Amino acid sequence: MVQLLAGMLDVPLGERNTLLVSAGYAPKYGDRELGVSELEPVRRALEFILRQQEPYPAFVVDGQWNVVMRNEASRRIFELFRGPLKTVNVMRTVFDPGMLRPFVVNWENVAECLMHSLHRDVAATGGEAVVRLRDELLAYPDVPSRWRTPGTLGCMEPLVSMQLRKGDLSMAFFSMITTLATPRDVALQQLRIECFFPADAATEETARRLASSSAQPIAV
Repeated sequence: MVQLLAGMLDVPLGERNTLLVSAGYAPKYGDRELGVSELEPVRRALEFILRQQEPYPAFVVDGQWNVVMRNEASRRIFELFRGPLKTVNVMRTVFDPGMLRPFVVNWENVAECLMHSLHRDVAATGGEAVVRLRDELLAYPDVPSRWRTPGTLGCMEPLVSMQLRKGDLSMAFFSMITTLATPRDVALQQLRIECFFPADAATEETARRLASSSAQPIAV
C-alpha cells in the first residue's frame, strides 16, 4: 500500500524510503555515489553529453544544486567573470554578491526563476538540505522579501536568458535541463544536466573563439 500510494502521488524515491521505514519496512531504493562501478554507463553518458555541449557550458548537478561534473567550457567561460572555484553550487554562485551575481545584468529575473525552482524542490521533497539552501539564499543582501513564499512568476518574455557583462565582455545564455528517464536510485533521480546555449550570435562567436584559443575541441 505504501508503494502504491507513493507511486500514484509520484513521491520522490528518497521520500519513498522514508515512508517505508516509517511503516516498518526496509528502504527499497539505493542512494549510490556516482563513482561506483555499477554506474559506469551513466557516467559515460554524462561525459558524452558534457563533451558534445562544447564549446558551450554544461553542468551535472545533484539534488542540492552542487556541481558534480562539468565540461571545460563551463570553466573557460564562467571563470572569466567570477574566477576559479574549487567547489560550485549553482544557486550560491548566482545569489552570492562575491561570486557571479555582480556580473549578471538581469540578476533579479534570473534569481527569481531560480528561487521558484528551489521552492518547487522544497515542496516536492521537503529535504532538510534543500530547505537550508533556500533559507541561506533568502538571507543574502537585497534579496526581495516577496521571494520568501512561493508565488507565480510575473509576466515576462517566453524565455529568460542570463546576461553576463564584465568590462567589454558580454555574453548571454539560456539553458535546458535534462534528467534520467527511468531512475531507480535516489541520487540518480536527483541528477540534472544543465546545458547552456548562446542567446545571440555574438555569444556564439565569442564562445567558439575562446574554445579555439584554448585548443579545446569543438563538438559537431
